[in-house]
Amino acid sequence: MMSASEAAKRAAEHVTAMTGRSIESVVGLERTDEDNWRVMVEVVETRRIPDSADVLAVYETEVDADGELVGYRRSRRYLRGRTERN
Repeated sequence: MMSASEAAKRAAEHVTAMTGRSIESVVGLERTDEDNWRVMVEVVETRRIPDSADVLAVYETEVDADGELVGYRRSRRYLRGRTERN
């Protein structure tokens, strides 16, 4: 069975390959009922100057016990530094 850290690493690799965008961080991780991992990966969608104006996105991925991508989707977009309520 795959560890949480390996699942996060594999999910980040898959998102990079699928989107061509830079990974900022892994912002969430949980095991699903099927022994898969759901991993939320934050990426830089658009770089701006200053970087506080960058557009970020969170992609929700699911990887199986072998580290293969089962599915992914963009769950939200936002400006760097903005909170949920801004």
